[in-house]
Amino acid sequence: MKREWKADEVLHMAAAYQPSCVLLAAVQIDLFTALDGGPREESALAVELGCQPRSFGMLLTALEALHLVQRQGSMVGIAESVRLLLSRRSPDYLGFIIRHHGNIMSGWHKLPLAVQSGTRTAAESTLFTSDEREREDFLMGMFNIARLQAGRIAEALDLRGRERLLDVGGGPGTYAIFFCRANPELKATIFDLPGSEPFARKTLASYGLESRIAFMPGNYLSDPLPQGQDVAWLSQILHGESPDNAAALVSYAARALKPGGLLCVQEFMLDDDRKGPPRAALFALNMLVETDGGQAYTAEEIRRMMREAGARNLRELAVELPESCRIFVGEMP
Repeated sequence: MKREWKADEVLHMAAAYQPSCVLLAAVQIDLFTALDGGPREESALAVELGCQPRSFGMLLTALEALHLVQRQGSMVGIAESVRLLLSRRSPDYLGFIIRHHGNIMSGWHKLPLAVQSGTRTAAESTLFTSDEREREDFLMGMFNIARLQAGRIAEALDLRGRERLLDVGGGPGTYAIFFCRANPELKATIFDLPGSEPFARKTLASYGLESRIAFMPGNYLSDPLPQGQDVAWLSQILHGESPDNAAALVSYAARALKPGGLLCVQEFMLDDDRKGPPRAALFALNMLVETDGGQAYTAEEIRRMMREAGARNLRELAVELPESCRIFVGEMP
């Protein structure tokens, strides 16, 4: 649908990065964790966080304007909803994914060059970074996001009678954890790069599932996947690969399944006419600046990869998901 733009709307879009940077700065200095126990005196808080009083006051003013902190005189506090989402002490902490967005900003700043050259502009992809802090931000950021919807997906995907699940590129193991919690007879294997193992073991231990979920290190494009699986789960990994590699990966996963096994793919999917939705379209550009060939795929492209891998009776899982996520499930003959 045609939209008539106004000048203030264009200017607002141009400056949309500024609130994001305010939130990122507060998370990076760990302001919200410092306020977890209740209101604090502003000057003492600035000293504790290593900030200059003048600049810290400016940040607090912006955060107050954005309704992220509350000030009464010289005292600074946060609402309970903010504490739950932004304090490191909270199990619902979202700081990892927020810092991940900060880590990828430099690549986005060079988006014009990426569009002109067709190659990534990030110095090192955060998907495969050697920086331990950035890798933690990426993997635990994926945990932050996946945990918000994994419970609904585990309820919607019928795995009764299934005994072995392969979580391909599963990182910290979020989906393996929720599938096993929903299906007591199920055991799972996370197959991912060796650098993911410490984070996976930490999350598995926090849910008490070390005995039911194993971690197998490897590169899913070059190392053999464990065979004889009842379910292969590929969540948000195809977009990091070129079309040829993505199709090959779907095929590899399909070959790891028993007859009658389920091949499941979750992705940010573009509409088949490539006119949206906005989240998938923006995510495609994120893959442009971050990877050497990754992209967002259309729903039909995902279905075609699954059909070519041998999957039959394709269906879309009936579950409401955010940010243009969709899940397709097929059965192996």
